[in-house]
Amino acid sequence: MFFTYLRRELRRRRKAALVVASGLALGIALVIVVDSVSAGMGKAQDKVLQSLYGLGTDMTVTKAASPTASASQRPRFQFDARDDSSDEEQSSDRVMVRGFQTLSTATVTRVGQQSGVADAVGGLSLQVVKVSGQFTRGRFQQDSSGGGPGTRGQQPGGEVQGGSAEFDVNNYAVYGTDVTEPALGPLTSSKITSGRTFRTSETDAKVAVADSAYAKEKSLKTGSTVTIKGVGFSVIGIATADSGDAAADLYIPLTQAQTLADAKDKVTTVYVKATDSQKIDSVKAAIQKNVSGTTVTTSADLADTVSGSLSTASSLAAGVGRWLSVVVLAAAFLVAGLLTSSAVSRRVREFGTLKALGWRSGRVTRQVVGEAVVNGLLGGALGIALGLAGAYAVTAVSPTLQAQLGGGAAGGGMSGPGGLGGPARQAAARTLDVALTAPVSLTTVALAVGLAVAGGLVAGAFGGWRASRLRPADALRRVE
Repeated sequence: MFFTYLRRELRRRRKAALVVASGLALGIALVIVVDSVSAGMGKAQDKVLQSLYGLGTDMTVTKAASPTASASQRPRFQFDARDDSSDEEQSSDRVMVRGFQTLSTATVTRVGQQSGVADAVGGLSLQVVKVSGQFTRGRFQQDSSGGGPGTRGQQPGGEVQGGSAEFDVNNYAVYGTDVTEPALGPLTSSKITSGRTFRTSETDAKVAVADSAYAKEKSLKTGSTVTIKGVGFSVIGIATADSGDAAADLYIPLTQAQTLADAKDKVTTVYVKATDSQKIDSVKAAIQKNVSGTTVTTSADLADTVSGSLSTASSLAAGVGRWLSVVVLAAAFLVAGLLTSSAVSRRVREFGTLKALGWRSGRVTRQVVGEAVVNGLLGGALGIALGLAGAYAVTAVSPTLQAQLGGGAAGGGMSGPGGLGGPARQAAARTLDVALTAPVSLTTVALAVGLAVAGGLVAGAFGGWRASRLRPADALRRVE
C-alpha cells in the first residue's frame, strides 16, 4: 500500500517533485565539482613536489651553509699572462659543494637508525665552474712625433696597441648519487630516455648520467665523454625530468663526487623514506631531536613554499569553494523543506480525509518522508550527472596553472629540486606549468548519494512535522 500510494502521488505531482529535485541537484553538483577540482589541485601539487623531491622520498635532512663558509667557497682562478704563454688556451676547473654545509656520512647511518625510518641515503651536490680561454699579446707602437729616444726625465713616446683576454665560463651542476640505493634520491624523479642508469656495482666507476636539457645544449649522447677537473666520465644514459627542472646537469657516483670536491665521507643531503606515511611527523621530530644541527624538511613543508595561480586556485577551492558548497547545500535543503511543507499545506483535505479513514499520524508522516526521500534520490541522480559533466569539462579544458617555487633557502629550506638548489637556482624562483584535472572518486559519488538522502530526510522532516499536526477537522473545514 505504501509504495502504491507513493508511486501514484509522485506521478500526480511531477512538477513539484522536479522543482525539489532540481534544487538539490544543483547543490550536489557543486559539491562534486568542488571536491573533484580540489582533488585535482592535490594531484597538481604532488606533481610539483615530485619535481622537488625524488620519488619515494618522504623527507630530507640538510644543514644550512653559514655565510662564512659560502664566502670561503668563492672560486678563484689564476692564469699565466707571460709573453711565452700568449696565444695558448688555458683552462681551470673549480669544483665546489653547493647549497648546504656538508654532513658526515655517519649522519646517514644515524638517520637510518631512527625509529620509523625505512631507508636513508646520502648525496653530494656540487657546482663546477670551468673557465677556459687565452691571452693575446699586445704590441708597443712608438709615437712617430717622438723621433728618437727621449731626453733626460722623459720616456720615449708611444703606446701599447692590441692585446686582449678572451675566456669562456661553463657553469654546471653535478650530483653525486649513491648508486647502491637506486630507489632514493633526486635521480628517481627523472626517467632514463636513452641508455641506462647506474648499476649498483658502479660505486667508484667513471660514468655519468646527463640530464636531457644539458645533453642537448652540449651535444652529449650515450657514449660521449665529459671531463670534470681533468677526469673523463663516460655518459651511460640520458635522463629527462618528469616535471620541472632536473636536480643536476650531470649525475655521477657519490665516491667520485667526493673525490672531485675533496670532500671524502661527506654529503650535503640525506634522503629519508619512512616506514609509514602516517608517521612522517613523528619521524621528523625524532631526527631533529637525535641528530642535532640539521634541518628536516618534509613534503608538507615544501608545499608551503609553492605559490602562484596553483596555490591561489587551491586556496579558493579549499576555502571559498567549500564554503560556497555548504551555503548552496543549506539553501537547497531549506528550499526543499519549505516546498515540501507547502505541498503538505495544499494537501490538507487529502491527509485529513486519510486520518478520518483511520490513518495514524505516524503513517501519514512516513508517507510524506518517503516522497521527500525519493525526490532527494532523484535530485542526487541529477546532481551526480551534472557534477560528472562539470568535472569532465574541467578535465577536457585542462586549464594551465602556474606554480612558483620560492628561491630562498633560509634556515636550510629546500629551493632546488630535492633541496639541491645551487646559488643561481636559489636566487630566483622557478615557475612550473601544471595542467589541472578534476578526477571524481567513488568516495565523492558516495558523498553525493549521502547528501541526496540527507536532503530528502530534511525535506521530509519539514513536511512530516506539518502533516503530523493536521486533524480530520482541518479537512472538513476545507469542504465546500
